[in-house]
Amino acid sequence: MVDWKRGARRVLYPAYERRVLRRMPDNLPKHVGVMLDGNRRWAKAVGRDTAHGHRAGAANIEPLLTWCEEIGIEVVTLWLLSTDNLHRPAKELEQLLEIIEDAVDSLADQRRWRLNPVGALDLLPDGTASRLKTAAEATSEVEGMIVNVAVGYGGRREIADAVRSLLHEHAAKGTSLEELAQIIDVEHIADHLYTKGQPDPDLVIRTSGEQRLGGFLLWQSAKSEFYFCEAYWPDFRRVDFLRAIRAYALRERRFGS
Repeated sequence: MVDWKRGARRVLYPAYERRVLRRMPDNLPKHVGVMLDGNRRWAKAVGRDTAHGHRAGAANIEPLLTWCEEIGIEVVTLWLLSTDNLHRPAKELEQLLEIIEDAVDSLADQRRWRLNPVGALDLLPDGTASRLKTAAEATSEVEGMIVNVAVGYGGRREIADAVRSLLHEHAAKGTSLEELAQIIDVEHIADHLYTKGQPDPDLVIRTSGEQRLGGFLLWQSAKSEFYFCEAYWPDFRRVDFLRAIRAYALRERRFGS
């Protein structure tokens, strides 16, 4: 019965995907943020260890980026490791960082996308931070889609870093605190975020059934639409992605007006 169902899906899903694409509205997102959640629970469900779940999740990154590229998305932000994840058991964290490093290297080697590390790189092991920076340098001239690789990322930390950077900038200029308090506004802080110069995410997708942001792009997602998918990240399929995009495109976005 299981094999029969799998065979039916292989036949039916491509036809369904083509149907969804044909009926897709024009107002597609420019920037999509993705919370790649559920690797560990997926591994437990299939009777494998945690590292296997992380490797399966890493293998699903390139397909996702291909799907985004196919419909013309300009920026994708992938949350691969949070600042909270840095407190996981040492063995698991070491394995996870190695998997992330290999995945980012693989993406960089293709020269298809411009990789941009976002996060508190100073919290990461030197080797991990170095490989992320090398991937960014290697793809800096690529004209394709921008892919923000969020490793050691936390939304609160990002805002704190932005304010700290802003204070350092104005201290170097000799601006007093009183003068800074008079001129500081939302744009000043936004100019110091990890994603400065990029459009804010139009759509944020989270897999695994969890319905919370967990600190992902807290500042940038103020006007984002959200899509929560029940599938664990390793099981996230093209049809799930297209459903998320269609749900976004069919929403009437009013922004409080």
